[in-house]
Amino acid sequence: MSPHITPILLLIASNVFMTLAWYGHLKFKSTPLLIVIVAAWGIAFIEYCLAVPANRIGHAVYSAAQLKTMQEVITLVVFAIFSVVYLKEQISWNIAIGFALIAAGAWFVFKG
Repeated sequence: MSPHITPILLLIASNVFMTLAWYGHLKFKSTPLLIVIVAAWGIAFIEYCLAVPANRIGHAVYSAAQLKTMQEVITLVVFAIFSVVYLKEQISWNIAIGFALIAAGAWFVFKG
C-alpha cells in the first residue's frame, strides 16, 4: 500500500482505539477506577501498535508536523463520531466551529 495512504489508515485505526480507551469508560461509571485504568492501558497498547508504525511509515513522505496535524484532525473526526454514536452527545455549533478552525489550521500546515 502507498506510504501516503498507509499512515492515514493506521492513524484512523489507532484513534478509534485511543478514543475508546480515553472515553469508552464514561458509560461504565460504576466500574472501579483501577479496573478502568487497566482496561484503558490494554486498549491504548493496541493504539500504540498502530500509531508508531503509522508515524514511522508516514515520515518517509510527510514531515513530523504534518503527521501530528493529520493525527489531530483524525482524532477530532473520530471523537465527533464516537461522541454522537456511542456517548449520544450532540455536537453543538460552537464545538463544530472550533473543530472547523482546527481543520483550517491543518490546511496551512499542508499548504507549503
